[in-house]
Amino acid sequence: QARLVESGGGLVQAGDSLSLSCVASGFTFRQWNMGWYHQAPGKERDAVAWINANGNAEYADSVKGRFKISRNNSNNTLFLHIDNIKPEDTGTYFCVRIAHMQAPPTIWGQGTQVTVSL
Repeated sequence: QARLVESGGGLVQAGDSLSLSCVASGFTFRQWNMGWYHQAPGKERDAVAWINANGNAEYADSVKGRFKISRNNSNNTLFLHIDNIKPEDTGTYFCVRIAHMQAPPTIWGQGTQVTVSL
């Protein structure tokens, strides 16, 4: 059974950097495009970054320059690195599997919570 498990969230201060991880299992990770979604408190989930099987990345305009998505196919892990984190980055971050870049996810992780304090 395909599964995604995120980690790395927590309480950070504005301006810090943060790295999130997502370990995939139950499917051939290297063959799939992947992505990250962000859900701010009281809001809908928004896609923030995508990466294809070859490692090419795309970003939502709102996070370009601060977010970096990457992957390690040898250990089935997806990463999201956030620089200069801002209070508006607070929320739950979800790792997702996608059939095509920017397509709706086919599988969601359970999410990891990030809280940014001033």
